[in-house]
Amino acid sequence: MLIVEDCIVSEDIADSFFCCALDKCKGQCCVEGDAGAPLEETEIPVLQQILPKLKPYMNAEGLEVVQRQGVSDTDPDLNPCTPLVNGRECAFTVWRDGTAMCAIEQAYNDGVISFRKPVSCHLYPIRVDDYGEFRAVNYHRWDVCRCAVAEGKAAGMPLYRYLEEPLVRKFGREWYDELLYQIEQFKERQKDNK
Repeated sequence: MLIVEDCIVSEDIADSFFCCALDKCKGQCCVEGDAGAPLEETEIPVLQQILPKLKPYMNAEGLEVVQRQGVSDTDPDLNPCTPLVNGRECAFTVWRDGTAMCAIEQAYNDGVISFRKPVSCHLYPIRVDDYGEFRAVNYHRWDVCRCAVAEGKAAGMPLYRYLEEPLVRKFGREWYDELLYQIEQFKERQKDNK
């Protein structure tokens, strides 16, 4: 494990390759799973505030769910998450040519809102669990992302480099720079042990 400030970072993050292959996976991370996307408590009022601007981007089913139950739900552990349509896809999912896309990110890309999407979505496949005194930063391996792993290996794109922007968004530039240093030290130790 790597220690960066108050975070215990899985060594998998230093060793893994990743590069989203949306044309191959068709955005299944927005559809599969047992709960919606994890939300930080501070993101819920942001979603409530921007909802009027998101409505034109949302499909009818997702909009109906959000209007009925709100912009958030809870997962099996009672943590906040996005609501689901029919217990399956995120309510903010929209379909474009058979690919699941994010209505929030579409509005962001169009310059309509300044909130890109929940940070958990931006960070995926990295997941962060808060244990009070420390946070665990782990690589969530999921079968729907196997094409992204293959793409990352083919491109030589380390997971931590691919996710630089969301890692900086979540933890800050100093934290990310320390992560790079810790990964460099980890790789040196690996070489010495060979």
